[in-house]
Amino acid sequence: MPSYSAADWDLFQSLHAVLQTGSLSAAARARGLTQPTLGRHIEALEQKLGSPLFLRSPRGLQPTELALELAPRLEDMAAAAAAALRDVAGAADQDGGVVRLTASEVIGCEILPPILADFQAKHPQIEIELILSNQLADLTRRDADIAIRMARPTQNTLVARKIGLMRLNLYASPDYVARRGRPCSVEEIDDHAIIGFDSDTPKIQGQVDLGRPITRDMFSVRTDSQVAQLAAVRAGLGIGACHSGLAERYGLQPVLADRFRMEMEMWLCMLEGLRTTRRMRLMFDHLAKGLAAYVDPRGSTAALSGHQTP
Repeated sequence: MPSYSAADWDLFQSLHAVLQTGSLSAAARARGLTQPTLGRHIEALEQKLGSPLFLRSPRGLQPTELALELAPRLEDMAAAAAAALRDVAGAADQDGGVVRLTASEVIGCEILPPILADFQAKHPQIEIELILSNQLADLTRRDADIAIRMARPTQNTLVARKIGLMRLNLYASPDYVARRGRPCSVEEIDDHAIIGFDSDTPKIQGQVDLGRPITRDMFSVRTDSQVAQLAAVRAGLGIGACHSGLAERYGLQPVLADRFRMEMEMWLCMLEGLRTTRRMRLMFDHLAKGLAAYVDPRGSTAALSGHQTP
């Protein structure tokens, strides 16, 4: 069994970079090294492990089974190192530092920007990192510091605040309605262009009764990007699901409001241990206020839950 020292962390960082980027040249650029240096790192690690990490093929580098087994552990190490750097930066400057947020595509692109602009105006010394993904980031691994989620958290290591209920309906643009009309019944849906998913299975399945299963075959415009779906609805490509707040902002018209209605809880989450960190608490409280104003413009108050969750 080989022994490892702190210096070997540099070799593992290079391996992680190659796994992330798929090539030695891209990994070298990401790490700020020359390609020969990074190549020597991989060779040194292979010698230490006694097994190859990559196979060369016409399609480029192919990770071996050993490299794939190491990948999730390297992800954990990289996430922990990034979190440590954020914490060190914040400790050095109690009024500054980095806050890393994660949210879905549409929340991050359509709802967060004005809220974050207001935060930045009040706290210009705090840096913001934003991860937009419809996949849940692991807060316990510090992939992010604060998460906006559309379902009640289930982990017991986080503090969570329920912001409110997000309402979704079917909508169409005024231009689409002027050209194609508006369906008055579920049976008329087949005569219209519907915007929906391509490969992802949406949460609306099983929660909305349209008289038949909701499958990709129903859609004439397909994309798994929520932002692209919203853009398509706004452009008049067809009828699609949309947050009621965004529909009102963009002047979209409701379709089959009596049959298609869905509510999702919005939660704001962070690790329990971060709630005493000044920049985290400032961001958490600011987001809670701004998101509550979006969800309920009439001014509902988000209540802090002692709920230990993500």
